[in-house]
Amino acid sequence: MMMSGIAKDRTAQALKKRGSVSSLSSHGFRRKELHGRVKDSMSTVSYLDEPSHLDVASCLTVQMENTYQLGPTKHFPVIIVNNILKDVLTSYLQEEKYEPELCKQLTKTIAEVIKGQVKDLMLPRFKLIVTVHIGPRNDQCILIGSRCLWNPKSDNFSSYVFRNSSLFALANVYAVYFE
Repeated sequence: MMMSGIAKDRTAQALKKRGSVSSLSSHGFRRKELHGRVKDSMSTVSYLDEPSHLDVASCLTVQMENTYQLGPTKHFPVIIVNNILKDVLTSYLQEEKYEPELCKQLTKTIAEVIKGQVKDLMLPRFKLIVTVHIGPRNDQCILIGSRCLWNPKSDNFSSYVFRNSSLFALANVYAVYFE
């Protein structure tokens, strides 16, 4: 279907009023389809001048500029976090006996409490990873390892092992600086 020049201009003006720009008024683009037929093509780009009520959330987000800061202004306080780990593990597990279902819930709870207390230290630009392992003490050996790719100048960790008569617990907090 071919459009006349006047129809193209009217269509372009109508689209501009609605907030769209069309390629009709500029150059028509023709391309050959299979079987030798020629087909007209029209592209439309939509835009919005005034934010609507749906875009309020995107207007409220604060866009921060790059700081180009490559290292932390304040290093991760290993000693303070060690004290947090010791206090939390001792208070939750001092009188507990090892029961698999109870320890499963305690692991989640303790990890959240530790994460909350370390976040209260307000360490800027650090991503925190908290892991807690609880197991029975049966005169056996267990090795727990972890690996991570990090920068030793800015990233750090804290670890504490708790033991009572029936269980052991290992809590780790990893602080990775977000550049």
